[in-house]
Amino acid sequence: MPKANAPAGSLSLLERKRLELARAMATGPKLLLLDEIAGGLTEAECRSLVQTIRDIHAEGVTIIWIEHVLHALNAVVERLLVLDFGRVIGIGDPKEIMESREVREIYLGIEV
Repeated sequence: MPKANAPAGSLSLLERKRLELARAMATGPKLLLLDEIAGGLTEAECRSLVQTIRDIHAEGVTIIWIEHVLHALNAVVERLLVLDFGRVIGIGDPKEIMESREVREIYLGIEV
């Protein structure tokens, strides 16, 4: 573990995000809340983080994830809830929700 004693400020963005995940997992949670954890990562870093989140979920941890990096979110989630100013505009299967007219117009700026 070459970075075990490194100050958090010297870590890369992905390493800091992994450190935060490790801190949260050290408490033995049944539920993990993630807020914009994929933001700022490169595509390769994002794929790596998604795999880590999948592994955590496979261990039986329920995850609630707020995210705007949709491809990362959709690679993991089993159920998607989309809000628009606090109003639920979609809940259910991620593929169906992402194909919803309202979601596409509001979040993706695609006129349907």
